Amino acid sequence: MSNLFAALRAAFPSDLDSTAIETDTGLAYSWRDLERGTAMIANLLASLQLEEGARIAVQVEKSVEAVMLYLATLQAGYVFLPLNTAYQKAEIEYFVGNAEPAVVVCSPANFGWVSKIAFQAGTRHVFTLGDERNGSLLERAAKHADDFETAARAADDLAAILYTSGTTGRSKGAMLTHGNLLANAQTLKDYWGWREGDVLIHALPIFHVHGLFVALHGALLNGSKMIWFAKFDPKKTIERFHDATIFMGVPTLYVRMLAESRLNPVAARNMRLFVSGSAPLLLETFAAWKERTGHTILERYGMSETVMLTSNPYDEKLGERRGGTVGFPLPGVQLRVRDDQGNDVPTGEIGGIQVQGPGVFKGYWRMPEKTQEEFTADGFFRTGDVGKVDEHGYVTIVGRSKDLIISGGYNVYPAEIEGYINELPGVAESAVVGVPHPDFGEVGVVIVVPRAGAQVDADQLIATLKSQLANFKIPKRCFVMQELPRNTMGKVQKNVLREQHKALFA
Repeated sequence: MSNLFAALRAAFPSDLDSTAIETDTGLAYSWRDLERGTAMIANLLASLQLEEGARIAVQVEKSVEAVMLYLATLQAGYVFLPLNTAYQKAEIEYFVGNAEPAVVVCSPANFGWVSKIAFQAGTRHVFTLGDERNGSLLERAAKHADDFETAARAADDLAAILYTSGTTGRSKGAMLTHGNLLANAQTLKDYWGWREGDVLIHALPIFHVHGLFVALHGALLNGSKMIWFAKFDPKKTIERFHDATIFMGVPTLYVRMLAESRLNPVAARNMRLFVSGSAPLLLETFAAWKERTGHTILERYGMSETVMLTSNPYDEKLGERRGGTVGFPLPGVQLRVRDDQGNDVPTGEIGGIQVQGPGVFKGYWRMPEKTQEEFTADGFFRTGDVGKVDEHGYVTIVGRSKDLIISGGYNVYPAEIEGYINELPGVAESAVVGVPHPDFGEVGVVIVVPRAGAQVDADQLIATLKSQLANFKIPKRCFVMQELPRNTMGKVQKNVLREQHKALFA
């Protein structure tokens, strides 16, 4: 049996009446509750007599019942399609039209417009699921039996489709199999030293790889209790550190906790592991966290198409956790750095990152040409990320290939420039983007966020950079803003910045 659900269920503790999930509203769900609720929803889905491989599209707020819906989709053998809760009408129209889900589940408040889109696209079933244990999905599921025989699935069968953010053209649906997700979860369980008694604070969204596959699968595969936050709250999270051992977050969450006076070594003394990912962690945040808590954040790297690829070591025998790097390729992952001609670059040189391994996806949904384009002849996936590997094997991500600026024929890597800018006095963070230029083709523009209470002089900043970097790397203009635009996972939306400044030199 290669159904991912079967492996997760096999890891439940023998005492099914012990607490599996404790919510921020004071509810406690036992492992038995999780099993029974999942089975009832699986029975409901099975009763709809959906076709083989049917997609279940889900755009709902975070809740334990939403986890049951995910597990039920796996258990019944269908394909889970999580959608960001921030998506609006045009985006939902595209996803529903492209994926053609048999079932759509949405928040009760959105039923009017979502159901209209779904029915027009040919979806036969639309249910609602609210974050207060309400909605038609649970009402219908309550009429079904609370046991279900897990559907047989092969490792190569689809388990989920994740749509990529689509900052360059339309979003692509990454097809992940039962085998992809299970292999990755098992690797991380070993590599991060999950152990009996571990408790996870789950404060991430569950429509994304980090919260759904890395955090959730990790806890379930270890039979570990979760302390569940529907929405991240820095004060309350720090208060719960003494009841937990593991926390996974995006860099923004660490920055927000560092702003809390109660964050100190005593508050974090029971914790074993802090993991960061989904966006680059500033060295300053890495160092401040270590100083304030005594813990070294473990940074890792992955993407929708591959789940996790690299990680700083948990076990110090394998090496130290290095800020600014994403560690080593995980066991079973092959990673190489190549130039535009497809040749391996020398150690420490920058190039395109390509990977192969058990977590690498099956391809893009209904995009065979795009799939073929993104894989090399020998089966490596071109990640679209640019980076380097040092002489010790540590991988550093320098940016996305689409963020590369080609100015006057020279390659300019924004992350390199940002690294220098972020070290300057008064700078909290920065973003460098390329915009069209009549002479150079493209030039860099930098947007800087000052530290609280600090003043940043744009002209002085450019002048300082000129003493540190080659002239072709120097941004042509600097703008000071109070914050950078970000998506829900904390990634800076450079496409938004490019759009804002594209006419600067027109």
